[in-house]
Amino acid sequence: MSYIFLQQYWWFLVSLLGALLVFLMFVQGANSLVWSLGTNETERRLIVNSTGRKWEFSFTTLVTFGGAFFASFPLFYSTSFGGAYWLWMLILLSFVLQAVSYEFQNKLGNLLGTRAFQLMLIINGFMGPLLLGGAVATFFEGSNFIVQKDNITDIAQPVISQWANASHGLDALLNPWVLVLGIAVFFLARILGILYVMNNVNDENIRARASVRLVWVTICFLVLFVSYIVHLLLIDGYAYTDDGLILLEPNKYLHNFLEMWYLLVLLIVGVVLVLYGIVRTILSKTYIKGIWPVGVGVVLTVLALLLCAGWNHTVYYPSTADLQSSLTIANSCSSEFTLRTMAIVSLLIPFVLAYIIVAWRKIDKKKLDKDEIANDEAY
Repeated sequence: MSYIFLQQYWWFLVSLLGALLVFLMFVQGANSLVWSLGTNETERRLIVNSTGRKWEFSFTTLVTFGGAFFASFPLFYSTSFGGAYWLWMLILLSFVLQAVSYEFQNKLGNLLGTRAFQLMLIINGFMGPLLLGGAVATFFEGSNFIVQKDNITDIAQPVISQWANASHGLDALLNPWVLVLGIAVFFLARILGILYVMNNVNDENIRARASVRLVWVTICFLVLFVSYIVHLLLIDGYAYTDDGLILLEPNKYLHNFLEMWYLLVLLIVGVVLVLYGIVRTILSKTYIKGIWPVGVGVVLTVLALLLCAGWNHTVYYPSTADLQSSLTIANSCSSEFTLRTMAIVSLLIPFVLAYIIVAWRKIDKKKLDKDEIANDEAY
């Protein structure tokens, strides 16, 4: 395993974790619709209990995603997580609100009331996907930071990377294309949430409302997603030479998909699966398994986009303040020894995935219904 191979390998693993995280945001998507899909307290508790059985998966994946980035590409971690900390703190805050809401909304002595904690779930449903989508958009649109590796020798202030303004990441939301992708991810999370609830909750009233809302949510998502993909294929991207020089390249991401044709195939297959799952769910009154083809399609689509952002001598975190400060998988990764050691540990990943699959099947062995709420086996 060469050093270059290890860099590519770890970018693949980080991208895969990011893709899985987007799929698992069906939790946030369903949470954002608690008051829309549920017209009474029993129906709302059904939805909350449906997502409440899976929220640990999304939160754990978010933490693992950050940990993998820290271990394999520490300069990105220090630059983005350290510099754009207001953006990441808001994301973490929304997940903290989610965890607190699940545990306390129906506890004895709840002074705020159930609806207050359900509102926290809705806030998480809006903030989480929107801000995470915006953070992913900076991989293509760039962020306002400066990297000065020579500062490591400065005993008084050995700070390598710093944000170029006082907003510390919130300035990314002023870029309209960052917002376009962020809002698109929000609507995608809603699509996943609707499909998950339809599959997991055995209630015809909720399924009927979900089917109706799926139509307009899908239209909003497609308009935003297609707009961003067209924008991405037409803009100038950032490339780097073998000696590390950062250059602007016209239509860089279009070239990436043409040169790495397997990523283009991955993207097309992913989009087709997403459309298939949505359309079949809308047209069939009995089909409730749309979450699975759509979920697989989302993972493949996001994986293709993230790999396109980092492979083929592409800058995955462009700097709008200083072009040469931009981050690549070559100039921001850990040492060869670290990547090689972690690669051995990563061989355990299939066993972890197998455990998740088994646990998921056990949790979903019985569909949720109103009897569970009546027996107080609920959040």
